[in-house]
Amino acid sequence: MAARAAKRQAGSEAAGMDAGVGQMLCGRVHELRKKKKWTLEELSAACGVSRSMLSEIERGRANPTLAVAYRIAQAFGMSLGELVEAPSATQRIDVIRADDRTYHFRSDRYCRIRTLSPLHLEKSVEYYEIVLRPGGALRSLPHFEGARELLTVQRGSVRVSSGEDIEELRTGDSAHYPADVNHAIENSGEGDAVVFLVVTYMRD
Repeated sequence: MAARAAKRQAGSEAAGMDAGVGQMLCGRVHELRKKKKWTLEELSAACGVSRSMLSEIERGRANPTLAVAYRIAQAFGMSLGELVEAPSATQRIDVIRADDRTYHFRSDRYCRIRTLSPLHLEKSVEYYEIVLRPGGALRSLPHFEGARELLTVQRGSVRVSSGEDIEELRTGDSAHYPADVNHAIENSGEGDAVVFLVVTYMRD
């Protein structure tokens, strides 16, 4: 009965994650747990995912959601990208295809954000393509201390604010500003605005 319940729970939580990524993740979780010399109970305590669910994941019987994968990644002190992307000893060129939905960070009627940097780099640097529809804005709370953003306008015009400072930017303009305070990028034109954004974090 308990096993069937665990399988039902695993199947329910698995909805929505790409099967290929999920299967690769199963082996990664087992490998990382063994490297840490953790039992399933210890990993369960660290990530808040039930032991039965973790067991199903490791055996390839459950395909976890992003939310579950994120909790597991946090337990190992990793980003979700680092957990999902298995290290390769031979591949030297990381390619992000334009149609790869894995890298679509956000998409709604006002704003589309696509990650252009490999996910495993996200602890130190992030690189994005942002499309802001007319009236669209990307408003952010402070990032970690020392974080900064470098923005270049590829098309349209935007208003950038960092703390109390505000600047208007047009096509071809760039701005570099603190991101450890409230900051925002707003479309100040009548058409779509396309910007490229690099976020850097202070290294320990």
